[in-house]
Amino acid sequence: MLDRLFRWFLPLLLLTLQVQWVHAQQDRALRIVAIGAHPDDADIRFGGTAALFAQMGHHVKFVSITNGDAGHYDEGGGMLAARRMAEAREAGRRLGIDEYVVLDNHDAELMPNLHIRHQLIREIRKWDADVVLSHRPNDYHPDHRYAGTLVMDAAFLVIVPNVTPDTPALESNPLFLYYQDRFTNPSPFRPDIAVDISETFDTKIEGLAAHESQFFEWLAWLDGRLDEVPEGETERIEWLKGVRAQPVNGAVRESLGRWYGEEHAARVNHAEAFEIAEYGYQPSPEDIRRLFPMLNRKP
Repeated sequence: MLDRLFRWFLPLLLLTLQVQWVHAQQDRALRIVAIGAHPDDADIRFGGTAALFAQMGHHVKFVSITNGDAGHYDEGGGMLAARRMAEAREAGRRLGIDEYVVLDNHDAELMPNLHIRHQLIREIRKWDADVVLSHRPNDYHPDHRYAGTLVMDAAFLVIVPNVTPDTPALESNPLFLYYQDRFTNPSPFRPDIAVDISETFDTKIEGLAAHESQFFEWLAWLDGRLDEVPEGETERIEWLKGVRAQPVNGAVRESLGRWYGEEHAARVNHAEAFEIAEYGYQPSPEDIRRLFPMLNRKP
């Protein structure tokens, strides 16, 4: 009698535990790491989505591989690096993310060496990341290219215990994603995932505006628009919205249609898109909806 009850009860118990585990995975807060070559790169490519994750109770960390000490026409060195670190922290506060790490490597001198690879492995592991984002390894800026290479070089090694054994290895590989870019050689960006950031676009702009040395000085100078930058804070925000508002291209809108439905996609004014890297975890559509829960919200 007891034996029959046990044989009946055991599968039911296992099923119950499995359902509880699935619900726990679905309910737990996600942990996201967005890695850029410079303080402001993650903000530009992921700021709106990061703000959405933060608003939904998930944990987001930005990492800048360099300290940005070359990114200005009039300032440089340690003083600029300190200024940019303070700007990054303020940007993180405005976006609502948990942490903004700026590593002390020189701007415009980034190389894909072992020391920096190990730095990134440690940052990804310490965050226990579910999702890791960075540049594609083809870009106009060598720092961006090598940042992408460094992150992809770390993609498998984050689960290898004997690599940087001072930081415990992850138990499973995160999902690795590339930021959107405009480059086509050797291949154009593929928008596997697209996120409607219309509701957080203003928050993203507020975060970008915290990087005053960049958006109101250095980048405006590079674009020949320094004389256009307004003096007042409110006017600067409005000016930056105009500069940074990017039209949603056809491929990204098509991706939005897959995730949100065509009717919703047609109304989207601001989006961020991401390409799934061949390294790391390879997700199903259901996995993507779990890892990007904002895709499940009804318009």
